[in-house]
Amino acid sequence: MAARVSMMSVVGWMMVVIMLGCSLKAIEATTDETEKFHVGGIVKCQNCSGDWNEWAEGGRPIEGARVSITCLDEGKGLAFYNSDATDKYGKFNMVVVKVIHGKNLNPKDCIVRLVSCPDKSCNIPTDFGQGNTGVKLRQPSVMFRDKTEYDVGSFFYTTPTCDVNPDDDTKSYQGSK
Repeated sequence: MAARVSMMSVVGWMMVVIMLGCSLKAIEATTDETEKFHVGGIVKCQNCSGDWNEWAEGGRPIEGARVSITCLDEGKGLAFYNSDATDKYGKFNMVVVKVIHGKNLNPKDCIVRLVSCPDKSCNIPTDFGQGNTGVKLRQPSVMFRDKTEYDVGSFFYTTPTCDVNPDDDTKSYQGSK
């Protein structure tokens, strides 16, 4: 009887080890960095009341702003869309799987752009950094081991006060009337 209990314990433990090994392989397969790429950047509020350096390089991060990525497949049809909200530092990070429904995605066929901003005092999208029209992914900013990352830089929203073209105050910098 003792030998039977002992044998059942060994078999039980072996099953646990096999299942754990299969689970780890499944986790490893879903986190394989060669199967995806990362896209990140930052969203800030651009204030026109300061000097050029403060306006161009400064800005406070916006939490909760949404940024999207749209990718086309080889036939130029919509293959992937996702969006991400920025954290308290204004940063976003989206992960894109390279094969969707059997179709290969080329990062160069993806565009990242501003979607929305919860900050009522600074919610007018600008094209400073091409956030309004969108940035096409070009060269990865990081290629380390199997990980590929694209940094699209900074996107900016501005205040209604700053959204006036000094040469023609009936049009904004974004081309709206």
